[in-house]
Amino acid sequence: MSQTPAQTNSLIAPRAGWLTDDEQASWRAFLRMASSLPEQLNRDLVDSHNMTLADYDVLVQLSEAPEHQLRMSELALAVIASRSRLSHQVDRLQRAGLVDRVPCAEDGRGFYARITEEGLGILVAAAPDHVDSVRQHLVDVLTPTEFAEFGATCQKVVDHLFNTQQ
Repeated sequence: MSQTPAQTNSLIAPRAGWLTDDEQASWRAFLRMASSLPEQLNRDLVDSHNMTLADYDVLVQLSEAPEHQLRMSELALAVIASRSRLSHQVDRLQRAGLVDRVPCAEDGRGFYARITEEGLGILVAAAPDHVDSVRQHLVDVLTPTEFAEFGATCQKVVDHLFNTQQ
């Protein structure tokens, strides 16, 4: 394993040591997958339903929520978006007739985002094609055992990241 000039300088070496060649290859494969898979799923949704993956995610979260609505702050957490970005996204979905904003009766300051009947219809139409895309580009690429291990590994990292943020 050859070292880069940065690696030979002990003043800037990482505390836990540089990645091995195998670790580096796995890390870079992950980065390529983490970028290209969502891009492909987004492209498939846009091509087939003129809907982005981010919009699909918002509609799914709302469709699965009690009364088909979530407080904006809860929705932002569910789709892992800043409140500002989500607000712009919900504005756009509202203009398209897919989502409504409903004042929060409990405190009078907040709002719920609620999926409309039209939004639910568009989601129901898009879901089978999206699931086919997920199968084609991820699930069916792996064996059932690999996919289960992949899911468990992803969840372990997510749990770590969320525990670190608290």
